[in-house]
Amino acid sequence: MSVTTDLQSRTLPEPAAMLRLIKPITWFPPMWAYLCGTVSSGVSPMEKPALVVLGVILAGPIVCGMSQAANDWCDRHVDAINEPDRPIPSGRIPGRWGLWIALAMSVLSLLVGALLGPWGFAATVVGVIAAWAYSAEPVRLKRSGWLGPGLVGLSYETLPWFTGAAVLAAGRPDWPIIWIALLYGIGAHGIMTLNDFKALEGDRQMGVNSLPVTLGPDLAAKVACAVMLVPQALVVMLLAQWDRPLYAMAVLALGLGQVWAMSVMLRDPRAKAPWYNGTGVLMYITGMMVAAFALRGMGAM
Repeated sequence: MSVTTDLQSRTLPEPAAMLRLIKPITWFPPMWAYLCGTVSSGVSPMEKPALVVLGVILAGPIVCGMSQAANDWCDRHVDAINEPDRPIPSGRIPGRWGLWIALAMSVLSLLVGALLGPWGFAATVVGVIAAWAYSAEPVRLKRSGWLGPGLVGLSYETLPWFTGAAVLAAGRPDWPIIWIALLYGIGAHGIMTLNDFKALEGDRQMGVNSLPVTLGPDLAAKVACAVMLVPQALVVMLLAQWDRPLYAMAVLALGLGQVWAMSVMLRDPRAKAPWYNGTGVLMYITGMMVAAFALRGMGAM
């Protein structure tokens, strides 16, 4: 039997394909942001280790994994153009299995979120709604190069940061935590825009108006860089104002490192965007943790 015939006759998904569907490589940002939230809360993670571990698992493998499954199901026609070897268009996850997996993981997300208390459950509800609003018709915010990446940035960075702080503090985080988490979520819009470069052709054909499609690769890359840098500049100013000068200097140094990486990436955005994800984005998330330690123990402001 040929490979094509075997895939067409498949009724159950391949285990390896199911793992690829939920994209473990995408789990790190929300897991890291949740950890930033726990650090910034001022509560020692050793006091509530179960909430730390459970929250990290919820943010990464469960909620983020669910969002990836939902996105792949809703994007199966685009993926057939951009990446036909992906689990759903390739037939390795046949029929409507992609949808069932996404729905089952949505339910699992809510069940696990309920274990984190009212703040954790409320944040999980928001995360699940955001995941489907991004990908599914008729809302499908992914069609907008501004709203889509903005929603993902807030969902991947701001929401888990807020959740980690709220769960450990057992209440609403202090305003400095909220502001810093919000700024890093806004800055992540630029990271999401750079991620859209890999789907440029398929997005153009399927009417997904990402910034690389609507602005062109060169201008979209410049916009992404500005969107990443401006919130970090505000973080530096806030930390300095809050009498955290050493932390402010550290975030500033990491920002300058990103400026160098951006200068390299802008020479050829389509080719260099993946390289930037391994250099500039690494400095971005390092700055997040620096800011989290700066916020630790500041108290209400």
